[in-house]
Amino acid sequence: MQQTTKRNNPIVNKRFIVTSIIALIIIPLCLVIGVTLWEDRRYNILSLIIVLFACVPFFISFEQKKPKPREILIIAVMSAIGVAGRAAFIWAPAFKPVTAIVAITGFAFGPAAGFLTGATTAITSNILFVQGPWTPFQMFTWGILGYFAGILGRTKWMEHKIPLIIYGFFSGILYSVIMDIWTVVSYDGEFSWKRYLAAAGTAIPFTATYAVSNIFFLLVLAKPIGEKLSRIKIKYGILE
Repeated sequence: MQQTTKRNNPIVNKRFIVTSIIALIIIPLCLVIGVTLWEDRRYNILSLIIVLFACVPFFISFEQKKPKPREILIIAVMSAIGVAGRAAFIWAPAFKPVTAIVAITGFAFGPAAGFLTGATTAITSNILFVQGPWTPFQMFTWGILGYFAGILGRTKWMEHKIPLIIYGFFSGILYSVIMDIWTVVSYDGEFSWKRYLAAAGTAIPFTATYAVSNIFFLLVLAKPIGEKLSRIKIKYGILE
């Protein structure tokens, strides 16, 4: 009965629709504008715009209920863990737990939380790793990985090892696929399939290592962190 109520909750459905529009349409359009019109010169403004858009689904959920600061607090905590994890493995450029942390948040709290965690982790961790025109693309990439994780988290699949391995593998590939777009466009503002394929080929060792790291961290962290997040969700009724 509880599951049915959540599924039919108009606030939840509205937030999912808005999150999908923002993640799949609005933010990609913002990236195109940033690359073509601004020529990556105003990446800091674009990064702020992405964060603001990522927060919109949470504002929607506040329309018909009293805002709960702990809903945003849990996102901040998971983002901080992602930043710490990325910093801890600074010696291994392609071996990071960020995608795993973002995905686990999405599994537990849904697409909106997953996207916002990914976006904020990218912009915050780049304070340590240097901000640049690549930051908005990293925000979108980790955000979209969290978004897809949130959709998958609505099923029971991600409670098993094989789906986690599959997600970890393909998320590593998707990260590289999206970031290689920025690599190509950053040369002269134009996209070329020839250069894209060359960049993708050059990035194969990075992509493979990152996919393996995603699998490793998901298998190690998904159960212990996921169980704690589930208890928090049930106890306080947050992000539902």
